[in-house]
Amino acid sequence: MSKTTVVSMTMKRLVLTLCAVGVLGAGAAIAVQRNTAAEAAPAAPVANAVAPQAGVPANAAAGAPAPTPAPMIALPDFSVIASRNGPAVVNISTTGRVRAGYEGRAEPFADDPFFEFFRRFQGPRGGGREAPSHGVGSGFIVSADGIILTNAHVVRDASEVSVKLTDRREFRAKVLGSDPKTDVAVLKIDAKNLPVVPLGRSIDLKVGEWVLAIGSPFGLESTVTAGVVSAKGRSLADDSNVPFIQTDVAVNPGNSGGPLFNTKGEVVGINSQIYSQTGGYQGLSFAIPIDLATRIKDQIVATGKVVHARLGVTVQEVNQSIADSFNLATPEGALVANVEPGSPGDQAGLKPGDVIRTVNGQKIIASGDLPAMVALARPGDKVTMDVWRQGKPVTLTGKLGNANERAVASVEERAPADKLRLGLALRPLDPLERRQAGVPVGLLIEDAGGAAASAGVQPGDVLLSVNGRPVTSVEQVRDVVSRSDKSVALLIQRGEERIFIPVRLG
Repeated sequence: MSKTTVVSMTMKRLVLTLCAVGVLGAGAAIAVQRNTAAEAAPAAPVANAVAPQAGVPANAAAGAPAPTPAPMIALPDFSVIASRNGPAVVNISTTGRVRAGYEGRAEPFADDPFFEFFRRFQGPRGGGREAPSHGVGSGFIVSADGIILTNAHVVRDASEVSVKLTDRREFRAKVLGSDPKTDVAVLKIDAKNLPVVPLGRSIDLKVGEWVLAIGSPFGLESTVTAGVVSAKGRSLADDSNVPFIQTDVAVNPGNSGGPLFNTKGEVVGINSQIYSQTGGYQGLSFAIPIDLATRIKDQIVATGKVVHARLGVTVQEVNQSIADSFNLATPEGALVANVEPGSPGDQAGLKPGDVIRTVNGQKIIASGDLPAMVALARPGDKVTMDVWRQGKPVTLTGKLGNANERAVASVEERAPADKLRLGLALRPLDPLERRQAGVPVGLLIEDAGGAAASAGVQPGDVLLSVNGRPVTSVEQVRDVVSRSDKSVALLIQRGEERIFIPVRLG
C-alpha cells in the first residue's frame, strides 16, 4: 500500500470522525445528562486535536502555556428517565363550546400577546357563534390518589376533561381549580395507587443543564424529547409573575402541561409556551418552574382558589441611559414607574424613580425579576428592599398584601406654563385633567420637539417626574435638567400606562 493511499485513508477516517462528532453535537440538543441511578453509554471519541509541526513543541507559540482541555462529558441513557417516569405522564383531552370567529372578521383578541400561543396550542378562539371545541394536552400525576398538574390553558373553556394513562385506562377528570395568572391547573381523577413523578427544585437548575420532556405533541402519546436549559427567569410580559425556564427542548402543540425533568428524573417545570412564527417548534420553549407550580397546587387543593401576593408597583427596565441619569454604576434593577397609593409598596415607602436592587437579599438584574419574586411569596410575607434613590442607597421594609387590594389616588393644585430646552412645552394640569388622568400631580406636555420628541415623548403625555423627582412646576423641571449631565429620565403617563423615557442631553 503506497504512502499516498495511507494518507488518503487517514484523512477519510478523520473526516468520518469529525462527522460523527457533528452528529453527536446535533444529537446533544435532544439529550440529557447521565441519570445518577443509570449507567451512561460510552462517549464517542472527539477528534479535536491538531498534530504539531515537526520539530515545533506543542506549546511553543509565543511561549504561551498549553490550553487546558475541557473535560469529557458522556451522554446519558435517556431510556432510564423515560421508563421510570413515563407511566406517570398522562394525555389530556377536552371538549367544550367556544365562540368561533366569523369568516372575514378579525379575531377580537388577536392583539393579545398570548392569543397566538393559545390558538396554536388549543385551536382558534374568539367571538361569533358558538361551536364545539376539542383540545389536547399533557399532564403528570403528583399524588397516587389521582392529583394531576397541567396548564390552565389546556382546560380553559372545557366542559369535559378526560385523562388517559399509559396503560390505556381512561378517566373523567374534575378540575379542582386553575390559575390563569401562572397558567397552572389541578385535576383529580377517581383512582388509587397510581404512579407518580418525583418533584425537584427548579431553583437548583443551571443554564446548560440537560432536561427532558415527555408529553403528547399533536396527540402522539408518550413522546420523549430533550435538550438543555437555555436561560432562567425569563419574563415574557411586563406584568408577568412567572420566571419561565427557557429550553431548547422540542415542545409542540399537545406538550402543554407536560413535565420537564432534570437529569435525576425529577420534575423541575411544566412545559407551557413556545415561541413560533409557524405554530411549530423553533428552538424556544418555556416552562413554569415547579417551585411556583407547587405553591399554586397546594393552594388549590386546600381551598380551591389561589391568592397572589402584591406589592402594588409598576416597574420597567433600567437601560444604560436611565442608569446614567440616575448615577447607577450598572444598568440593573427594577425601576419603579408607579406606586399605587395605599398599596403595600406605598406603605413601605417606595416612590416613582426608585430602583429596587435586591429583595430579601436576592439581587434583581432585570425588572421582571421583581414580579417573579413576589409571585413566589405569600400575602403577609415581609420584604426588605435595597433601593437606589436620588443617587443614594436606601433600605425599605414592608409587608406584601393581597392581589385583590386596590387604592385610590388624590389630587393637588396647579402651577404656571413655560417652555424648556428639552423641546417641551409644559403647563400644569387643572383639577379636572388630574382627575381624568388619575394622578395627584403632573405637567401636561402640550408640544414636544428636539431631544424629547426623538426619544418618544408625545404631545398629550403627562410628565410626572424627572430623574425620579416628582414635578409640580416648570421651575422644578428646569432645575433638575440644569443639574443633569448626560441624560434625564422622564416619567410619562400616556393613557393608563406609565413609562420612563430617557432623553439624551446635548
